[in-house]
Amino acid sequence: MAPLQQPVFRAVWIASFVSNLGSLIQNVGAAWMMTAIATSVDMVALVQASLALPIMLFSIPSGAIADNFGRRKVMLVAQCFMLVVSVMLAVSAFTGTMTPWLLLTYTFLLGCGNALNNPAWGAAVGDMVPRADIPAAVTLNSMNYNLCRSVGPALGGIIVAAAGAVTAFTINALSYLALITVLARWKPALPQSKLPRESMGAAMSAGLRYLAMSPNIARVMSRALVFGFATIATLALLPLIARDLLNGDALLYGLLFGAFGMGAVGGALASGKLRELLSKESCVRLGFLGFAVCQATAALSPYPWLTLLALSLGGASWVITLSLFNITLQLSTPRWVVGRILSLYQTATFGGMALGSWVWGLIAEEHGSATALLIAAGGALFGLVMGFRWFAMPSKDELNLDPLDRWREPSLALDLKARSGPFRIMVDYLIREEDVREFLDAMAERRRIRRRDGARNWALFRDVQNPQLWTEMYNVPTWADYVRLFQRVTQADEAVGEKIRKLHRGAEPPKARRLIERSTANADFSAAPKEVIDQP
Repeated sequence: MAPLQQPVFRAVWIASFVSNLGSLIQNVGAAWMMTAIATSVDMVALVQASLALPIMLFSIPSGAIADNFGRRKVMLVAQCFMLVVSVMLAVSAFTGTMTPWLLLTYTFLLGCGNALNNPAWGAAVGDMVPRADIPAAVTLNSMNYNLCRSVGPALGGIIVAAAGAVTAFTINALSYLALITVLARWKPALPQSKLPRESMGAAMSAGLRYLAMSPNIARVMSRALVFGFATIATLALLPLIARDLLNGDALLYGLLFGAFGMGAVGGALASGKLRELLSKESCVRLGFLGFAVCQATAALSPYPWLTLLALSLGGASWVITLSLFNITLQLSTPRWVVGRILSLYQTATFGGMALGSWVWGLIAEEHGSATALLIAAGGALFGLVMGFRWFAMPSKDELNLDPLDRWREPSLALDLKARSGPFRIMVDYLIREEDVREFLDAMAERRRIRRRDGARNWALFRDVQNPQLWTEMYNVPTWADYVRLFQRVTQADEAVGEKIRKLHRGAEPPKARRLIERSTANADFSAAPKEVIDQP
């Protein structure tokens, strides 16, 4: 595929394969060790929860870090952290000091490393390949992980059965070295911003605001949350499916996990063709339906071969659905906020997984694994039904979200600094009476775009003495925020601006007035302009 022709993407992809393989071998070792040292079923399910919970809790700040700092550096720090935790896990297992809660602590810390790494990794795909290749790159990354899943768990089962969990943990620790080496050598050429870095609070607020002002993205997040909650039952209870429903051992558990991975590889290979033949919503419904069938079959089947087939279907449904969610978000989000949006997506997905792991574990403890799987299948069918109306996937063609890069900083009479402010911006328009309805429709979209990109207290006013005169008004905290507001305008947004300018009937284009606020309390009106505008 085209992304593999990019040397950096190819090197990272291969190193990620090694790292993913080690992680899956470690997961098998951790899950099977928990069945040996824990006395309750829900502790086994909590292994998956401890990996997913940190991604739910920490992905939002991790997304802000990914967009504010170098994504390569963030990934490098995360990989080194997980290497250290993996070494500690192996040492504890080797010395015989492992307890159920200590094992959950280590897996929780590994989840924290993934929470830091994943938004940066997802956002960095666009730094490695052209925008047109992003869907193929996302599919390749899904295929990468699921190729590992097809062999890693089975290999992990063999390793655990033959050499014990300590060996599995040691292999995982060594697997991080390849990716750390590749990331240390990668030097991406990225544009440097002249603006100061956003604070963590402001950066996280910007990501949440973008989500709130983007209904299509919010619909994807909602479906992802339900998908994660319903489908994690299969993976969380897989050791119990192997042990209790099929009377198997660690090797069978690994084979079941491998069947899920093989199905996911097939789903990754088929996903491109499915996206060509079916709408996004049809693909997502197919994914929910396939997983419901997988869970119901796993709950009722007494035959390993039938459960293996069901898990293959589940793996295909898993990758088709999650990769489509990821691609939709990547292509619906501009580069300046993509890390934060992907982090919110992970929060929704893994939040559902963490909650689901706990809930399905409790149900399995009280009523058995088969009952938990059947109820989870009903949850997957609910996710399918969600798409019939309010939570349908966006069907529009992909928008051009490249920066417009047309705005130029105006000449100023005052010596403004990045921290100067707050500001009130006022833009006047002359609109004929017959164009008012069309103008209001366009300004409703303008309001969404302005607020999404950082404007505050947006309002539209009409002059009572000259009804043709309309004034758009909004606030920004600082001059840096004002500049960011216009740097975030995309090619797609410009269509709204062009429509508004065509409706304006003045002799000259609409002009903005930029007013800096100043308190009159204890004011020194003889102060130089620089002292006036430097107030934070």
